[in-house]
This record gives sequence, structure tokens and C-alpha cells, in this order.
Amino acid sequence: MDEGHPISYRLLTRGTPVCSADGVEVGTVLDVLANENEGIFDGIVIKASEGRRFVDAPEVARIAERRVTLSISAAEAASLPEPAGGAPEFKADPAANRWSRLLGGGWKRRR
Repeated sequence: MDEGHPISYRLLTRGTPVCSADGVEVGTVLDVLANENEGIFDGIVIKASEGRRFVDAPEVARIAERRVTLSISAAEAASLPEPAGGAPEFKADPAANRWSRLLGGGWKRRR
């Protein structure tokens, strides 16, 4: 399979096939995890036959237009952990009034 040219993790799209180092397709990309403020790639969440799995950045060998290649075998990929929930994220609530924002309110938890 022609995997295309190498691309940045920022251009990686949902549904891109993920293959192990030994050439076995182990799943598809569900989400890309990164610290956008610092431009740090943290890893990907894949949809595998065993369910959702977290692939840490050092285990991602190559990101291309039509395929992600891992640096681990298919057996190792099958034993990857499920993604952790992580810290909760909050966003500003534009509907909050001035006093609420002044006193520390005005935030909604992202779901």
C-alpha cells in the first residue's frame, strides 16, 4: 500500500489506518493527543478490535498521508492500555453575568 508522503501530526485525520512494525493493520486513528500551546505530540488513540487503545508518541514511528506506522509489533499493540480520562477541561461560559465572572464563576466543564 502506498502510504503517501510524511505529514505532521496536526494533519492526521480520523480513520487513517494504523499498522504495526510487522505490517499488520491494528486499527484506525480516533484522536490525536497533543499540547497545542507547546507544539508537543503526545500520542494517538486508535480504534482496535479490542476497543480503544492509547499509543504513546515514542511508539509512533511514522505518520504519513494514508497510514500511521508504529514501532511496535501487532502483539504489543494488542496489549496497549485504554486511554485515560486525563484532567478535566474547562471553557469560558459567555452566558455568565459580570458578577459571576468577577467571583471566579463563568466556567463550564467540557464533555
